[in-house]
Order: sequence, then C-alpha cells, then structure tokens
Amino acid sequence: MGTTASQLGKELLSEYQELTFLTKQEILLAHKRFSELLTKDEKDMQNVRVPMERILTLPELKSNPFRKRICLVFSTSEHKDGSLTFEDFLDLLSAFSDSATMEIKSHYAFRIFDFDDDGTLDSDDLQQLVNCLTGETEDTRLTQDEMRQLIANILEESDIDKDGTVNLSEFQHVISRSPDFVSSFKIVL
Repeated sequence: MGTTASQLGKELLSEYQELTFLTKQEILLAHKRFSELLTKDEKDMQNVRVPMERILTLPELKSNPFRKRICLVFSTSEHKDGSLTFEDFLDLLSAFSDSATMEIKSHYAFRIFDFDDDGTLDSDDLQQLVNCLTGETEDTRLTQDEMRQLIANILEESDIDKDGTVNLSEFQHVISRSPDFVSSFKIVL
C-alpha cells in the first residue's frame, strides 16, 4: 500500500513542496521509503530519528562512497551521529534532486567533502575525498607520491588565493566549469 497525501497531511505536503525541490510524488515516495525504515513502535511516533546504520541500508546510499558523510551533513541531531528525521531525509533528497540548483548542490558537496567540518578543503580533506573515490584496497589506493601529486594538482587548479586550502567560493568556481557535476550529484529513490 502506498503512502497517501492524507497520511502525511495535505498542509504538511504543501509545505514540504514549498521548502524543497521535490514534487508531491517524490515527497510521498520519500515518506513511504522512510517509513519502511521504522520499527513497528516508531511508526506511531512524531519526528522519529532513524539511526545512520538503518539509513545506509537504502540501496540508493549503500553504494555511495560518501554515504556516511552525507548522513552526517544532513543530520540535525545534536549528537552528530548521522541519524535522520523525515525532514532531514527530505532535505537530503532535495539537495540531490534533479531540480536543485548548482549553488545548492555545490554547497552540500563542499560540506560533504569537508571531512573535518572546518569550512575549508585542506590536503587532509582532499586525501580522504580521493580515498573515498578510489576505494581503500591495496589495488586501488594511490601511492603517497601519486596522492601528493594529485593534491598538488587539485590545489593548483582550485586554490585561487593560494592559501593551501579550497574555500567554498573557490570550490563553486571549479564546479561551475564542470558541466556534468549537476547531473552526477544526485540520488533518486
């Protein structure tokens, strides 16, 4: 049985549509998928928080190399545990939707890649980013020299003020030159 507009409430549904880049159908599907992650007891509770481990069972996130960072960035939990409420989940889907703007997508991509949450991408963040993309196995991991060279190249390309880090506006400048970024930065249920 699918989620109906009445289960979510028509007013809430309209509000979610106004606050996100999602259509009514996408919001209802998101609600259905989120509800499937809830235990029987949680289904009757308001503003339930689903633990990150359960969120990561969604096939759309399971294979994403940044799945844990995505949960941490979109979680409003004061425990910084990556757990998501339904509204957090909608924010995540909205930012990754086809309708989200380049500015929104690049803002969240930057936050996801900023592993230490200090507002800049430094060489440690870039190294973690590359490791996420290449995988952590012996066969795929870059050598220290390759990693150093790659990070030097990234900074050479992106670090406009030459302070050794990439800030949000420098990151957005780089992204603006990458035509496939918007279409590849997405999660669709």
